[in-house]
Amino acid sequence: MNNRPLKNLDEVIHHEHEKVFEQINCLSCANCCKTTSPIFYQSDIERAAKATKMRSGAFIDKYLKIDDDNDYVLKKSPCSFLNQDNYCVIYKDRPKACRDYPHTNRKKMQQILSLTYQNTLVCPAVLEITARLKKKLGL
Repeated sequence: MNNRPLKNLDEVIHHEHEKVFEQINCLSCANCCKTTSPIFYQSDIERAAKATKMRSGAFIDKYLKIDDDNDYVLKKSPCSFLNQDNYCVIYKDRPKACRDYPHTNRKKMQQILSLTYQNTLVCPAVLEITARLKKKLGL
């Protein structure tokens, strides 16, 4: 496939996103929470710290580290906020990166195709979305 964006790529992927997530329940997997870490921005830290009844500094000390890109990420996997039943303890206060994952319903998908590919290795829903996209494109 050439590097020219498909004119309706967002529309096609978003359609498949909706169809796949009608069938897939993230709670049956939670692989994203078990294997990856979201970036925690300051607003995420403050919200999660409040949800855990901690001060931001204490929250950072207990749960976060700074990665090679100078971003706050979790110290360990699986996520400390993931219960055994795959529910998130801070779900309503989770980081923006968690809210947006797996990013297959965002605008300008062309800009994150390499991330989408990486997410096929983590998320069965993304793998299915990309398989359907390949089939539609005849790849």
